[in-house]
Amino acid sequence: MKKNDQIPTSRRTLLKAAAGVMGATLFGGLPFRSFAQAAALKPADRCFVFVYFSGGWDQLLAFDPRDPEVFTPERVAETRILPGYNLFTDASFQDSPIIPDALPGVGPSNITFGPAVSDLARHYDVMSVVRGINMTTLAHEEGMRYFITGKRPIGAAARGSSTATEIVGQLLPTVPIPSIAYGVESYNDRYPGSANALRVSRSKDLVDTLSPSKKRLDSQIENELLLLGGEPVTCDEAALSAGGVGGTYHTSRGQVQQVLSSGLNQAFDFALNTPTTNDTRTFYNLPASGPYDSAAGRAALVATALKLGISQCVSINLVGGLDTHFGTQTTHATNLRTGFNALSRLVDDLKRTSHPSGGNFMDHTTILVFSEFARTPLINATNGRDHHLTNSCLLMGAGVKHNTVFGHSGDIGMAPGLVDLKTGAKDQNNGDNILPEHIIATVLASANLDYSITRVDPLKALLAT
Repeated sequence: MKKNDQIPTSRRTLLKAAAGVMGATLFGGLPFRSFAQAAALKPADRCFVFVYFSGGWDQLLAFDPRDPEVFTPERVAETRILPGYNLFTDASFQDSPIIPDALPGVGPSNITFGPAVSDLARHYDVMSVVRGINMTTLAHEEGMRYFITGKRPIGAAARGSSTATEIVGQLLPTVPIPSIAYGVESYNDRYPGSANALRVSRSKDLVDTLSPSKKRLDSQIENELLLLGGEPVTCDEAALSAGGVGGTYHTSRGQVQQVLSSGLNQAFDFALNTPTTNDTRTFYNLPASGPYDSAAGRAALVATALKLGISQCVSINLVGGLDTHFGTQTTHATNLRTGFNALSRLVDDLKRTSHPSGGNFMDHTTILVFSEFARTPLINATNGRDHHLTNSCLLMGAGVKHNTVFGHSGDIGMAPGLVDLKTGAKDQNNGDNILPEHIIATVLASANLDYSITRVDPLKALLAT
């Protein structure tokens, strides 16, 4: 083997360029070599969607409602809970919790929903709601990162890998882009770069990333890369990186050529006039020419990534505008409803689409819906609600029980409820708090994945049998 100082200058330049290309990231998340794991567009047998509602949602309006005839303004000094459903200025919101109509063959709903859940409530047949989660923090960044990783942050700094990264790292899917993170943070502390998420902040970013570049490389670099492509890998390349720069380049070049030839950029360009994109626009009620960064457009992107076999995991910030310390109940409820209606449409889409392995896509997809914390059960002096520890989340689809409620919040101030973690039943004497790591362990266990990184057991009563 030659010593490093004997490598010719042109070869040094070549290897430096190749290493730069293969170490590059796209929108801060995806290494070049991980950009294309495979060209065959076959949907993953198990898919995952992580849906983030940004800002801290009001659980009285969502998954932990209260009966306004019981929790009245006259009792507020006793209960410290004020549903406020009578304060809506939009008559399309009902002034009581939603009890969805019974679905044929399913029976009545065991879940009661807040008024903002709207159309999503009719999908109770594929849902489990977890109530009384103790977030242990009232800081936006900490709560968000806690739910993304299932590990309590150190200060505001995230610890561990994102759950999507854990899934991809363990399953090693052969889809082209194993994980997409749209407007959501993503972390990787122990897996190869192939488990990283492709991070984008808008739908156009995804289209641009998957499109062939319109810029040419510097002529010298391009010539030397072409030269490398026609030469065998030697000890020189292997000596410069653990994996071998030359070998990595050979592999990455072929992978990227496969992805670009598949035209994946067109799959997410909903403005195109094709049968598939026309159906997507119609189904999600999208405009003909965009933009497509609405909640409905983001839901359409999720469905496209899963149904076309492009991704296995999609993490998405579906809707924001929930940090409503000021304003009205109607403002918060409207923003929530926008997200829930988009999510409902996504579930409709997954239910209507057959999966190659049998059943429909909802049968093969696990969805976790969460926010960083909740809002106070009392309305403040400025007609808004502040930050509150007691949270809820929604699990849907494959691997989890349906039409189920696990846990509870207290009837005084909606404090986190102590429960038997094996059953979800109230246990004020010997019970424990439900924490985000229990939710993440449950998601991993639902696909028979290793959940030991969470250092807790899953909520086994929520796992499908």
